[in-house]
Amino acid sequence: MEYNHINQSISEQTFHLFNRPVHPELFEIHESCQFTQGDYEAQIWITGTSHVVSLFCESKCITELISPPDQLLPVRGLIKDFQLSGNKNYKYAWPDGMQYMLNSSVETMSANVFKQTQLDLIKKSSNGGMFVEFPQWNNGEFTPLTFLDFEARQDGLNIYAWHTFPEQLSILKTQSILKPQTL
Repeated sequence: MEYNHINQSISEQTFHLFNRPVHPELFEIHESCQFTQGDYEAQIWITGTSHVVSLFCESKCITELISPPDQLLPVRGLIKDFQLSGNKNYKYAWPDGMQYMLNSSVETMSANVFKQTQLDLIKKSSNGGMFVEFPQWNNGEFTPLTFLDFEARQDGLNIYAWHTFPEQLSILKTQSILKPQTL
């Protein structure tokens, strides 16, 4: 499912937390990564200027989803959702010890600072992570992009994401920590 990115507002991006996986058929996946680390398996998808991260441990699952407002999503298993405007912090702990933490910020900047930030993200992506540019959504001088970097640790997964919105000279930054159990 392709989302029309043109004129999309960064403030419309929505956060969703599920206690289950979501079906890949709901998304146009531009890049994906799957790996096992310690006692968990992780699956990461770039789905435009949005993303999906799922962590599986035994029969449990945590799924973080950043999406545009009209993304078709299930209701079953939804724990929390909200719009990602300004700065947000969110934490959730399951009774069985699984933990999730999110810090997000929306930053609007001058054209020069935005351009330099885009260049810095492109350079940083050469060191690893997942990176996709979207020239089909280019509406001016800058091209929208998504860069996800992650740190797979024995005790959990740290995700760092940058989604750029050139029309508004804005970047959505998120940092998430997904832990399969309390240490």
